[in-house]
Amino acid sequence: MAKIVVKQVKSIIGRPTAQRKIIAALGLGRIGKSHEVEDTPAVRGMVAKVSHLVEIVEK
Repeated sequence: MAKIVVKQVKSIIGRPTAQRKIIAALGLGRIGKSHEVEDTPAVRGMVAKVSHLVEIVEK
């Protein structure tokens, strides 16, 4: 299965709890950190919810 690299580009300070949990589930937590995850519909949905905080690099 394909992989994508998700990189956090904005802070989660002042964000709702749901968005904080999504960032943690993606393996992120601070600005500049990146994590490689499987490209599944569930992960794509999580990234869509926090698209203003992360950027995606197709691999």
